[in-house]
Amino acid sequence: MLPSEAMRSMKATPLLGWYRALAIATGVALLVFCGFMVAKYGFHTAEDVTTYVAMLHGYLYIGYFVVTFLLGQKLKWPLGRMLFTLAAGCIPFASFVAERKVVAEANAKLPAGDAARQPAGV
Repeated sequence: MLPSEAMRSMKATPLLGWYRALAIATGVALLVFCGFMVAKYGFHTAEDVTTYVAMLHGYLYIGYFVVTFLLGQKLKWPLGRMLFTLAAGCIPFASFVAERKVVAEANAKLPAGDAARQPAGV
């Protein structure tokens, strides 16, 4: 898929753009949090910073949870798919895998936004 096609299809719903951003941000925050947990319990350093990184991940996950739930409702996911995608924000690297699969599915299911509404030849 060309980048312009990806941008056009992402306009199909603002939820997809929010989902992508929050999935990546939540995944990165979780990996950083895991690194700080290793530093905290393995090397007894960065104990104060670990709390703030955990809070950051928690706030991002709340947003991820809400947007994922709404997107799952829009795409009519079965309960198992919804639960796996919601849990992906708490499993290291899973949010990156889920994000790719969800975007591919959403691009196939959702209309292409403005491009689909234009008359032929315009």
